[in-house]
Amino acid sequence: MNTTASTDPAWGDTGTATAVTATAVTTTAARESPPPGNPADRSIKRQRLLDILNASGRDSLLLTSNTALTWYLDGSRVHISLAGDPIAAMLVDRHGDHLVTFNNEAARIAAEELPDGVALHSVPWHGQLHAAAAMLAPGGSPLAESDVTAELRAARQRFLPRESARYARLCADAAAAMTDVLSEATPETTEFGVASALAARIVAMGAEPLVLLCSGAGRSGFRHPLPTHAPIGRRAMAVVCARRNGLVANVTRWVRFDAGIAAELEAEARIAAVEADIFDATVPGARLNGVFTEIQEAYLRHGFGADQWTLHHQGGPAGYAGRDPRTTHGTSDEVVLNQTFTWNPSGPGVKIEDTVQLTESGITVLSMDPRWPTVSVNGLQRPVTLQL
Repeated sequence: MNTTASTDPAWGDTGTATAVTATAVTTTAARESPPPGNPADRSIKRQRLLDILNASGRDSLLLTSNTALTWYLDGSRVHISLAGDPIAAMLVDRHGDHLVTFNNEAARIAAEELPDGVALHSVPWHGQLHAAAAMLAPGGSPLAESDVTAELRAARQRFLPRESARYARLCADAAAAMTDVLSEATPETTEFGVASALAARIVAMGAEPLVLLCSGAGRSGFRHPLPTHAPIGRRAMAVVCARRNGLVANVTRWVRFDAGIAAELEAEARIAAVEADIFDATVPGARLNGVFTEIQEAYLRHGFGADQWTLHHQGGPAGYAGRDPRTTHGTSDEVVLNQTFTWNPSGPGVKIEDTVQLTESGITVLSMDPRWPTVSVNGLQRPVTLQL
């Protein structure tokens, strides 16, 4: 295993250690684009992990998931395939941070993704990434993520000001992409046409489309409608989950080309009322399983029936994962200030979904575009179906 921040593409194959830290990187790309990671935010995040180590009586922790890595590195890209495992692992110990990657990835990471103060190590592209990172730990036996799952989630919950601002920009951009695409749609536009137009805009804004869904009028009964070649017809739903700097924005929007039918309009109003009740339950000190109970009761209150919650997941905390975690009866995490959420109540032919943050003034919707039509629900502007 090599310890290096060299930009020589041949490094990592000789088995020699050069002990050069990330601060030694001087490539043109690094000078023009400073490495990601705000030093003040990273210092707070590091202290949160040291607190986990102190509570566990251990000296090191190995981070291996995309969620944990992008949070701790404050937005670095540690993936190649959207469907693949991260191409890096992070060993956090009491003396510093060590990022281990494959030799064919290391030059790019050193030049473009490595925050200051993080030592970069490489293994051959055919090597064992996690085993190599674990070898850096005192005694060679670090805590695994699975040992402290709940503690790591708690460390991610309370957003810092700079990542809150970064998340708000991403969510607003994703909402704007929805407006751009759906305002140009026609009944003849296919579901794939909507999805591909969304993908183009998401990529153009520097993000990755993790989820793209679309259902036309004939498929509105599906809660997760992968797009098809069918025209969308008189009414359609689009869903996007877009990731940038590790953060994931989640947005659902509807469009229609007529005035709508009475039952449809009434169901849209009722699902917005369910969401309003969920927002009212999302307060500091609440437990997620308590919010989940409120979700079940809200469906009953607004005429959707006792089993509606069983037909689709209801969302939960958001941020460096689409849901962190999905809320169920078994999730007892405490709700805290500055935490972010995406709740997504749904019913037959209706769904509402935005990314929001719990602030001192209450729920703030992050994924709103001022061009999109809204209506006030319990004092909060909520999206309605775009009528073209």
